[in-house]
Amino acid sequence: MSRRGVGRPRAVARPDTGLSAREELLAAAAELFTVNGYSATTTREVAQRAGIRQATMYHYFAGKEALLAELLESTVRPSLEAARLLAPSEAPAGARLWALACRDAALLCSGAHNLGALYLLPEADRFEEFQALRAALKQAYSDLLAPITSDRLRAELVFSVVESVILIRRNTSAVAVEPMAEAIADAALRVGGVGEDDLADFRKLGRALLGG
Repeated sequence: MSRRGVGRPRAVARPDTGLSAREELLAAAAELFTVNGYSATTTREVAQRAGIRQATMYHYFAGKEALLAELLESTVRPSLEAARLLAPSEAPAGARLWALACRDAALLCSGAHNLGALYLLPEADRFEEFQALRAALKQAYSDLLAPITSDRLRAELVFSVVESVILIRRNTSAVAVEPMAEAIADAALRVGGVGEDDLADFRKLGRALLGG
């Protein structure tokens, strides 16, 4: 008969989710920050929601800001990694741009909570690592758009179109991830100056890049 390893004690009994204590804290913070608001949430409430003693929480995170920083960065890192993986591909830049926009939008569409809404917090501006990651992702979009247009405004608009899914999630009760992500990717390329004939080709190639 196997025995579970002894971990740090929990404050209250909670269903076994299979998550580590650190993951439980992030899940609790994600729920409370997006539902109740960041300013209105205390570290005690996060610890209670995670079923972990408040003192134990500080073993994993220095405080509420550290939780927010990790949640913010988690919305960018996977998309930035996708951009890096797409960079050496021989596929046309437009196809890679479509794939990145689709992958990025899907990340922002999915998940139990609308973490992208945390971008709108005034506190988000203080997190240098998050802002650096987001700037690097924006540059990746700009680099992929460069063979299509040199218009810097269009590059800004493409990035904004992808992030618009954050507001869409705020205004709808449910979002079908795949069709929404593809619609966002289509819209991003149209804003970038891609014509309908080329868009159809880029969409097909972009799906293949994503394994679709």
